[in-house]
Amino acid sequence: MNPELDYDLSLEHWETLKALRIPSRERRRLNHLVVEELIGLGLAAVQDDAPSITRWGRKVLIRGSSRLWDVAA
Repeated sequence: MNPELDYDLSLEHWETLKALRIPSRERRRLNHLVVEELIGLGLAAVQDDAPSITRWGRKVLIRGSSRLWDVAA
């Protein structure tokens, strides 16, 4: 696995990152602190006054983390 894409995110971080793929008008309320942390990591950004997943966030989400792969094995 590419260490650049290996993030040690909590379950809430992963769930929020997945939720950011959905258009803002269709998603449930997001935890603002978690969104801010994802923005700080470059995995999310604010566009048109709403948080959204970045290209890098999509790559991380698709690849997952090594911890998630270990749990699935």
